[in-house]
Amino acid sequence: MQPLKGIAYKLIAVICFIGMSSLIKASTPHVPPGEAVFFRSIFALPIIFGWLAARGDLSTGMKVANPMAHVWRGFIGTTSMGCGFAALAFLPLPEVTALNYTMPLLVVVFAAMFLGEKVGVLRIGAVALGLFGVTVVLEPRVTTFGGDPVQATQAIGAFLVLFGATCGALAQVHIRNMVKTEQTSAIVFWFSVTATVMSLFTIPFGWVLPTPWEATALILAGLLGGVGQIFLTSSYRFADASLVAPFDYASMIFALLIGYFAFGEVPTVQMLAGAAIIITAGVIILLRERHLGLQRARAQAAKSP
Repeated sequence: MQPLKGIAYKLIAVICFIGMSSLIKASTPHVPPGEAVFFRSIFALPIIFGWLAARGDLSTGMKVANPMAHVWRGFIGTTSMGCGFAALAFLPLPEVTALNYTMPLLVVVFAAMFLGEKVGVLRIGAVALGLFGVTVVLEPRVTTFGGDPVQATQAIGAFLVLFGATCGALAQVHIRNMVKTEQTSAIVFWFSVTATVMSLFTIPFGWVLPTPWEATALILAGLLGGVGQIFLTSSYRFADASLVAPFDYASMIFALLIGYFAFGEVPTVQMLAGAAIIITAGVIILLRERHLGLQRARAQAAKSP
């Protein structure tokens, strides 16, 4: 194990994914989320394909034991991605990032419901604390719902993030089952394939011809997504999941910086307080789960933000 290398890879992955989200956000005023999912997925494929070839994993990356498991993972994962991209059009980048932190909280709930995992008092308390943090972030959006059109769309954006996080948590729980029979490389590769195909079904809902700037941003977002996935997966090869997973929360720092300097987004004190509560709850859960073993690490490596 090389823990420092694992941490460095995880931070690079976080930067790539925040950069990807920023480029998607820059295109959202004109480009619909389904089209953004297509660009993010199809331009990640060459990166992932080359990575698998360099590792000599093309055979495992193409081979699947349960095709329908990949289809189901692709459906819920693509839905999660589409909701997250749609929300970027309505909400500041740091707020979307903060609400996405509900995903590990929901994973605990769904793992207990669908996988029969035992959830102790500490994790239940952490989930409750995290959900309280969500209400702190969400409260201004809910109380203004039904007001002026801008406030109403922001409320819709908040609910889109939460629905996307719910789908993402379901996907993560599903991956925990998949890694029992499927290679991590296969899960990563076929998710990009299925997301590309499934995004095409949104064409009737109004795809547009991107401007040269938008096309460039979308292509870069796809490439960054592919590079980020490689570094994410690689980070779990060099360090334990319990060590590198908390560095997911470094994305808030980058989101705040990019949101402020690129989009002129100034976070509210209430949003920052809620985000701090959610992050605290997430770290408690990660520390509690640090001994759950290799299967959890493989599931983390295969997830796609």
